[in-house]
Amino acid sequence: MGGKFRLGLKGKMSLLLALLLVFIVTCLSVLVLSGIRENQRTMLEQSFTRQAEAANLRVREEYLTGSRIPSDQFMMQTGQRLAVDLGALSAMAVTLYTVDGSFAGTSLPFQPRADVQDALQFTAQGQSAYITEGDQLLFLAPLYNAEQRLGTVQFHASLAEQNTFYARIRQLFLLAGATVLGVGFLIGYLYVLRQVNVIDRLNRAALQIGQGDYLSAPSVVRKDELGELAQGIYEMSISISTSVGALYGEKQKLLETVERLRELEQQQKQFIGNISHELKTPLTSIIAYADLLTMYSDDPTLLDDAGRRIHAEAQRLYSLVEKALQLSAMDVYEFETQAEAVSLYPLLEEAVARLQGKADSCRVTIHTSLVEGEVWADPENVMHIMLNLLDNAIKYNRPGGQVHLLNYIAESADGALRMIIEVADTGIGIPKEAISRIFDPFYTVSRDRSRASGGTGLGLALVHNLIKKQGGTVQLVETGPDGSRLRVELLLHAFNTEWTTYKPNDIARNE
Repeated sequence: MGGKFRLGLKGKMSLLLALLLVFIVTCLSVLVLSGIRENQRTMLEQSFTRQAEAANLRVREEYLTGSRIPSDQFMMQTGQRLAVDLGALSAMAVTLYTVDGSFAGTSLPFQPRADVQDALQFTAQGQSAYITEGDQLLFLAPLYNAEQRLGTVQFHASLAEQNTFYARIRQLFLLAGATVLGVGFLIGYLYVLRQVNVIDRLNRAALQIGQGDYLSAPSVVRKDELGELAQGIYEMSISISTSVGALYGEKQKLLETVERLRELEQQQKQFIGNISHELKTPLTSIIAYADLLTMYSDDPTLLDDAGRRIHAEAQRLYSLVEKALQLSAMDVYEFETQAEAVSLYPLLEEAVARLQGKADSCRVTIHTSLVEGEVWADPENVMHIMLNLLDNAIKYNRPGGQVHLLNYIAESADGALRMIIEVADTGIGIPKEAISRIFDPFYTVSRDRSRASGGTGLGLALVHNLIKKQGGTVQLVETGPDGSRLRVELLLHAFNTEWTTYKPNDIARNE
């Protein structure tokens, strides 16, 4: 089998150059020749128009100075003489026709007569007409005396000289075009050949880099785009050489990532185990107390205690399922948020009001120090965040303890203004070893305390994911024997010049 024909860049560029030169020369020739032909036609029209005006003037003068007779009779009597006069005046053969198209006279008796009946119909309507036969041109125009039509004048001209001039110019263009095409193609081919050689050198440099043999200097030094490309290839070679040296470090990172994936897999298994256990525990209690209700339906004290415990366990079970579903929705469905301008002051007040009853039952006092301001977030998500933070601060507090809620506008680490919300409690704090995991699902510092308070270990995990959806952050600022403080940062909707960047005085913990 023969080798497949391959048209390289040099052949393609040469072919493109040849086609481009042919196109340019052809277009230029056509435009110039068309211009010459148009100029000839325009000059001929102008000449015929002047001759027609002169003929009209001469015939009108003859008609007005002679005896008053009908126009047909006038043309039949004077047509031959007027044709001779007009022929001498215009230096062209002239033929005159009456109004009805009959022959009236000619300046050249031996001139063969042409069939001009169609043209005479145009002149009868007051229009001029052309008839071209080879190198001969007939121009017919109406003759008038004021509004009275006297007949038609016909000028007989030769186009031989114009056609000869046009043919000569066209021949010159063909010769000049062929010369320009040949010389231009030769110059262009040499230029293309030079550029292709440069590209070939760049290609060899790229192949050299691909084989691991990195460049010590640019393969081409030029002050144009190809020179910039050569410099770019050289810099790429240096970059690849540097990157290869860093591959070992990337490999270590990859191994760490694999290990992290294994941990995540373990966490997933733990998550399934935890949720199975957490769901089973309240259900077991509910079933047990339901059995007691059946067995001792006549004991009022037992009925009252069992009813309260079943309600508490059902509430715990409902909270567990709701938060687990919200976390699952955010992981699987990206939990769509509808961000809008949210006035934070009334929202925080409402969150406090919702949990005031629980705080009273737990003998916990909620203190607030709030300022006006708008954040750009989903209002329902912000309410979920605040309810979870306040709920945690109440549940894991001491009897007679306090919860402090405040917000203020401050400058974040990136220099932008943010709305800061802080929730502090007077609980027992969080151990150091647990700080890094407080936002993990189902993680609780003390499982016994979570059982007693109805905690599920999902509240802070839900807060963390919801905050990320709002483009904000949440962090544990401090924790210790005197309690913990969490800080939330949210995007401001707009900054009012009347707002002051400040932090309200913290409410003392011993209030």
